[in-house]
Amino acid sequence: MQRLRVRSRSSNYDVIVGRGAWRALRRYPQLRYSSVFILTERPLWKRWGKKFQEESGVGDVQRIFVPPGETSKCLKSVERLAARLLELGADRRSLLIAFGGGVVGDLGGFVASTYMRGIDCIQVPTTVVAQVDSAVGGKTGVNVGAMKNLVGTYFPPRLVLCDPLVLTSLGARAFRSGLYEVVKHAILAGDPLFSELEESLDSLRPANLKALGPALERAVKVKVDVVSRDEREARLRQVLNLGHTFGHALEEVTGYRRFLHGEAVGWGLLAAIRLAQRLRVLRGTEEAQRMIELVDRVGPLPPVRDLDSQKILGLLSRDKKAIGGRIHWVLPERIGKVLITADVPQAAAAAAFRDVQAMERTRAPGPLEA
Repeated sequence: MQRLRVRSRSSNYDVIVGRGAWRALRRYPQLRYSSVFILTERPLWKRWGKKFQEESGVGDVQRIFVPPGETSKCLKSVERLAARLLELGADRRSLLIAFGGGVVGDLGGFVASTYMRGIDCIQVPTTVVAQVDSAVGGKTGVNVGAMKNLVGTYFPPRLVLCDPLVLTSLGARAFRSGLYEVVKHAILAGDPLFSELEESLDSLRPANLKALGPALERAVKVKVDVVSRDEREARLRQVLNLGHTFGHALEEVTGYRRFLHGEAVGWGLLAAIRLAQRLRVLRGTEEAQRMIELVDRVGPLPPVRDLDSQKILGLLSRDKKAIGGRIHWVLPERIGKVLITADVPQAAAAAAFRDVQAMERTRAPGPLEA
């Protein structure tokens, strides 16, 4: 196991990564809380709940279930969960454990940050996306209409426990979805992480914990290093949005029904690379090809060729990261270095998206396993 320390303006906290991470909860002072609640999804808890209780020592605490899927990330869910916590006797000294993927983590963190003006929260991420990205850094949020994470808070958890064991039950598609975020972190960090991922990518499988554990640790460390220096996204943390500007628009235009989050980021990475090439921000064709090939090697993506580029562009300007109607893009200059810029003509962004649509037509479609 590896223990990484996140510096936060409100309170520092640990991210524990590796097999056995759940056991760290035994050393956490649970007795200081008046009550403990677990927010999770019923199928996930049925598969892993007993194991988590045994290893963490939390015992038979109250569980609150939400339906799986992005549709649970809404204000109606927040209201329902707050009412349920009140009904079960949660007070200001209660603890909420978010046991799940990105949806449960974002929703649980937001509920914890607002219930009685804030109760402690522990994140126990159960997907690759959540373990390497969304559970770390204290961002919480829910969607409003088509806009992803429009309402949210910065609310650092007390602890993050990333055990790769829980990833062994992920389907092939859900597992691959998280690897696109790992690729994103490798592009940001550069070598040696990027080269190591090129070497090890084919061995990263849910059942191969020997290879998966170290890869996750290195990817999480990228996120920890960034958010420790810029918790509130004043500037540096914006680099983590690489691939997300196009990615969020893809999720929104398809009503969150076509893409898993990491898949949308995968297309977003390809679009950002092509946009950087068009603007001559990224000049080396060899490095561009290495990045494109690494994204491609993760596996097949849902189609984008039928999507209207004008609708995509319309959503880009409404992104919550836009300021004064200007989008702040994160574009790769090379492997290990990105540029944050608002100086991107709309025509170039449209052309970059058409480029990835053309790229799709030249690729073998491949199956999208569940």
